[in-house]
Amino acid sequence: RSEEFRTEEGQKKAAKILTDRGFDALIAIGGDGTMHALDALSNHWKGYLIGLPGTIDNDMYGTDYTIGFDTAVNNALSALDKIRDTAEAFQRIFLVEVMGRHAGFIAFHVGFATGASAILMPETDTTIEELADKVVKAREKAKSSVLVVVAEGDELGNAETIGKKLNERIGEKCRVSVLGYIQRGGNPTHFDRMLATRLGAYAIECLLSGEAGGLVGEVGGKLVMTPFEETWTKKKSIDEWMLGLLDELSG
Repeated sequence: RSEEFRTEEGQKKAAKILTDRGFDALIAIGGDGTMHALDALSNHWKGYLIGLPGTIDNDMYGTDYTIGFDTAVNNALSALDKIRDTAEAFQRIFLVEVMGRHAGFIAFHVGFATGASAILMPETDTTIEELADKVVKAREKAKSSVLVVVAEGDELGNAETIGKKLNERIGEKCRVSVLGYIQRGGNPTHFDRMLATRLGAYAIECLLSGEAGGLVGEVGGKLVMTPFEETWTKKKSIDEWMLGLLDELSG
């Protein structure tokens, strides 16, 4: 996030510091910005560069899961389970906003696991009319509560905005809860600890064998390296079959 590093002069300065201090390899953990930075640094430094995927959004191409995603999902699940208890006790409609400005992986996994009546995320187009229809149908099925999970980057707006629109449409008050930074904290899950260990160990193996210049990830159970540029030029999407299953279950 260094403004200086965004310039070529700053990148050359970073390369000189690494060289002067005797570094011959660098492993960086982060998201899209980190991979861009490593790629830029490779133009000015001859050392080995490897990236590890670290972002709760899970939106990086080249790995099925990013470090931190599972922890964020479990944090959100814990909060939503408590919100559902309140919703069911008072027969209320709740819209819960989770992180995901450009990708809905958290919203999808959390909504799927909690049996949400609807999930709103950047990857899907849902109109306010369609959402209202889902909520009304959920009520007609004698559900004591209705839970809608909203990714912060959904095209309809944030949960507050959508809640007001939905209230006007169905004539029933919709409560809104924004989970915010609670998703970023807490102890890492077993899955995240194992994933980070595997990726870190594989990154070292790659360095020792002279392989570098990309993101280390796990795809289909196999450890792989993806060129830095592909991590942002190629798009990672939510499984189409799972999206279809979601429609069946929530419908």
